[in-house]
Amino acid sequence: MASFSCPVPYVVRCSIAKEGGDFNRQRYAKVNGGIIRSISEADLLSRSAKASRALIPSVAENGFVVKEDVRQKIPTKKQLVDPYRQGLIIEGGVGYRQTVVIRSYEVGPDKTATMESLMNLLQETALNHVWMSGLLSNGFGATHGMMKHNLIWVVSRMLVEVDHYPIWGEIVEIDTWVGASGKNGMRRDWLIRSQATGHVYARGTSTWVMMNQQTRRLSKMPEEVRAEISPWFIEKHAIKEDAYEKISKLDDKAKYMNSDLKPKRSDLDMNHHVNNVKYLRWMLETIPDHVLESQQLSSIILEYRRECGSSDIVQSLCEPEENGILRDVDMIEDSEISLLNGFSLASEILKGGGLLGSFDNGTLRYTHLLQIEGEAKNEEIMRGRTTWKKKVTTTIPFSTQ
Repeated sequence: MASFSCPVPYVVRCSIAKEGGDFNRQRYAKVNGGIIRSISEADLLSRSAKASRALIPSVAENGFVVKEDVRQKIPTKKQLVDPYRQGLIIEGGVGYRQTVVIRSYEVGPDKTATMESLMNLLQETALNHVWMSGLLSNGFGATHGMMKHNLIWVVSRMLVEVDHYPIWGEIVEIDTWVGASGKNGMRRDWLIRSQATGHVYARGTSTWVMMNQQTRRLSKMPEEVRAEISPWFIEKHAIKEDAYEKISKLDDKAKYMNSDLKPKRSDLDMNHHVNNVKYLRWMLETIPDHVLESQQLSSIILEYRRECGSSDIVQSLCEPEENGILRDVDMIEDSEISLLNGFSLASEILKGGGLLGSFDNGTLRYTHLLQIEGEAKNEEIMRGRTTWKKKVTTTIPFSTQ
């Protein structure tokens, strides 16, 4: 005997005798031991599906939802708790905290979250913060006032520092909040911490400006929009920067280069330009494999110059910077290693002694450039700087503030 549950306005438990393999063959449905009528399994499932859809008035007969806003249920008023996203409002009613579990597809071969995954989580929590505020319109994080003026947010600069990468299955809390950045910009900061210990794993800060969605030109902040978002501004910094580091522009003499990079349709976000996480991936693809295997990315600075579209051809350049004693890890493989103070030592002496260990404890820095390859000239998309340190196996993070 096979048992079916029928999701109709009142639930009836039906038992149907199995006779042969014909799915559409008529059966006698029994309820409480009595035969009520002839019915096929296909008809029963069809009626069940229709009954389920009937419970949701916004769903059409073909199973597709009629209105997008019914599916999204974007709040029109400020929410304090979001049980679906494990989020809540903090910082006196203006900050946002979301609890997330590191998924299997967010980690690399070493079972730790990747920088790309962290960047995606930062973006997601930023959008959910706007969602909870009640200011979100139907744009990609745009408020009602921004939609009225046809404006979208674009990030102009981002800095992320990582002390410790969360591992697969670990529960972390991500705090985010916003503040003013000049007259026409907004600063957004983040903290990522372990829920179990409270230790801070990573910090991030970013600057956002507005762009007209049609002209693709930067725009001043309308007073209507300022009135919407300024009550959410607080004077708190995840990373205190006294002055921005200058990132030099690379040229075709850069040591590492990847050319003919083509965005895929899946790389575009809801603002119809290449997502900034894709830029990060293009940057990291120029880092030598032995660095990726032995070092971990401890900080990244991204300075965005222009957007990249689906038809653009991109070139990624990378140049190691002079840092501490060694300019680049590749120099270890050379027959002779030149030190910054002018002395030279044979590589076999370094490998046989204790100096190599001191090199491992240092940091490596690389300058990056993404540009659109043009017939007449190349156009900058983004400049960046990555800092790398020796991978450690310790599970004890660094601070709780």
